[in-house]
Amino acid sequence: MAIREYSGVSQIRGPLMVIENIKDIKYDEVVEIESGNIKRTGKVIMVSEDAAVIQVFEGTQGLSLTQPKIKFLGKPLEINLSPDILGRTFDGLGRPIDGMGEIIAEKSIDINGSAINPAAREYPRNFIQTGISAIDSMLTLIRGQKLPIFSGNGLPHNKLAVQIAKQAKLKSNEEFAVVFGAIGLKKDDANFIIKNFEESGAIKNMVVFLNLASDPVVERIATPRMALTVAEYLAFELGKHVLVILNDMTNYCEALRELSNYRGEIPGRKGFPGYLYSDLASIYERAGMIRGKEGSVTQIPILTMPNDDITHPIPDLTGFITEGQIVLSRDLHRKNIYPPINVLPSLSRLMKDGIGKGYTRDDHPDVSSQLFASYSRVFEIRSLAAIIGEDDLSETDRLYLSFGKEFEEIFINQGFDEERPLEETLNLAWKILSILPKTELTRIKKEYIEKYYNER
Repeated sequence: MAIREYSGVSQIRGPLMVIENIKDIKYDEVVEIESGNIKRTGKVIMVSEDAAVIQVFEGTQGLSLTQPKIKFLGKPLEINLSPDILGRTFDGLGRPIDGMGEIIAEKSIDINGSAINPAAREYPRNFIQTGISAIDSMLTLIRGQKLPIFSGNGLPHNKLAVQIAKQAKLKSNEEFAVVFGAIGLKKDDANFIIKNFEESGAIKNMVVFLNLASDPVVERIATPRMALTVAEYLAFELGKHVLVILNDMTNYCEALRELSNYRGEIPGRKGFPGYLYSDLASIYERAGMIRGKEGSVTQIPILTMPNDDITHPIPDLTGFITEGQIVLSRDLHRKNIYPPINVLPSLSRLMKDGIGKGYTRDDHPDVSSQLFASYSRVFEIRSLAAIIGEDDLSETDRLYLSFGKEFEEIFINQGFDEERPLEETLNLAWKILSILPKTELTRIKKEYIEKYYNER
């Protein structure tokens, strides 16, 4: 479609512009707005027979109704792609910010991809090792899975995201890459992320998108889609297994609510638009494996729950779409335990099909089940001890309290730079389970108890 140019707009409202008396405008079309020496980018978000509403990515501050020249470019928002994209850092709209110049594109792809066709999906198998004991043993991440992290303000989810991005790897020799999408982060958090990636050398095998809290709100709508478009290219065209980390999806949803308000749409729960579920699904459902393709896209969206409320629309709807969740605990954080993963309300729905014989280690499923059961029993005994006192507990109950203490302080707790291979994690789990009598290990086969149990 040819480029068309118009002058002047009829309305400016927040980051939105309304232009009238125009023809042949398409939804999602990219727009260039020129005002003096300043150029801005936007896209068409609503269209009628002779009018269009334009969402301006850099905001409309300083624009007048008569001043701007509007160019409709006849194409959707795209990102330039080539194998050289690995090791690069971009802003939220896919523009390089690492001083290494533009990408020499092999192709340009529309960022508004679609969910993977269910009929073409391959069932996810094989695990991705994060080097974090609580995740690898009890909440195992499977290739092609979408496994969110539910956090809260002040909890170390940025630190955890960086550690996962640095340490994630496959047990096989297949090609692996990480795409990190920072959405609405503070500048010091973004600096912490980039500094760690560069110092560790992990950035060589990564693509990073940085949208800062100081950047225009509307950029946040594009950032996760930019990241996923790159991931799909690396996975399904270059044959890599790709882990996508999106941090923080709460900022994305807040941006969606703000734009919905500017558009005058009828609000739903907590003021979020009624289409929040389908909008989140359009992002999360781009993860997976496609039959006949070598690569895979795995997602870890991170979101901060307002007031630690897991029933808030953002975590609530995310939980419906994704395949489990990793929940961070404020109580464990107060005990200086990092990462403060509360394993009891957490789960990975796909881990049962990617662990055990032929995938990880034969005893892995049984060990995971026993850790859940035993740690759950710890909370019952702690409640009982608070009532009757620890001295009146049975010997077995006191052993459970010792197990709970070591489970939190030794097994869950690990250093930011500490990477534990799965073998080490499972051996550590056995060491802690061996605090309990063999008769309490009711979820583990006898042959594994005889092989791995450590007499104390």
